[in-house]
Amino acid sequence: MINSPQDNMMDFIVAVRDPQAWHQVNMAQNPKHYSALRLGGPHFISRIQENWGAKIYFNTLIPTHEGMMKYGVISHSSLVADLLDWDTLYVAGRLHKPVLMLHKAAEDEELHNALKLNLYFAVHTALLLLPELFSEEQLYMTLAGLSYAGDFRMYVGEDQNKVRNIVVAQIQEFRTLYMPVLKELEEYVILDTLRGMGEQDTSPPARLYHLSMLPKRLQLMLIREWNKDGRSRDLEDVLRAAAHDTDVEDVIHKGIQDIVKISSLTQSIKGILTAGATKSVRYSWSKVKKMWKSLQR
Repeated sequence: MINSPQDNMMDFIVAVRDPQAWHQVNMAQNPKHYSALRLGGPHFISRIQENWGAKIYFNTLIPTHEGMMKYGVISHSSLVADLLDWDTLYVAGRLHKPVLMLHKAAEDEELHNALKLNLYFAVHTALLLLPELFSEEQLYMTLAGLSYAGDFRMYVGEDQNKVRNIVVAQIQEFRTLYMPVLKELEEYVILDTLRGMGEQDTSPPARLYHLSMLPKRLQLMLIREWNKDGRSRDLEDVLRAAAHDTDVEDVIHKGIQDIVKISSLTQSIKGILTAGATKSVRYSWSKVKKMWKSLQR
């Protein structure tokens, strides 16, 4: 479950092995959760889930005794792929923030390792974007903000203080989530939570280490950027050159923006269909009102 402190709607993510079978059961039990797309049947729904947007299918504005909720359904394989490669950074990015795991099979080592690696990827990326000295809040805002870079919704329909609000309300939760990772990287970074300050090694060898630990999608983007001059440098050569380039953070930031821009746009278009016209208007209006309130502060 993902529950932003600034949202009044509970947000769930459900990872399933067989999306079609899951939707078949859920559509029989909760037909009103679905838009008119349900008329196409579970096979049609699962095809939309797997082939459009960020490979996740959302049902939104579901009334419960605890208030409104929305839930997204993603296949286990698509979730693991996003965590390991940042194909869309849609669910992987949500999991850069504190969440409550309602259920995680103890024997599912593949998912357990992917969740852990996703946090390491986030820290390596954030450190490449941060200066030598930084505040604890700055670190968490960088981590929390990765999945919002390039998201058009941050310009239309989102609280302009969203990232900061998420971090400020959950500082302790961010510490709990990331301190185990930071402790394993003490050779490269030290975070003093008492002072609320951090310091990292920004030498080329340290930067090369972080670059070598980035997810595949970002590394491929670095290769493409460094080979724009027509040369055919391999990954090792590109990372070595990037480690000595003082502007590499700009390339990384643009790479993240490019990933998020595509997935956020295509998933939002898909959301109009999966939610239906009425719910889409209600949901969008609530977002616009929230953005307007944030601009008035």
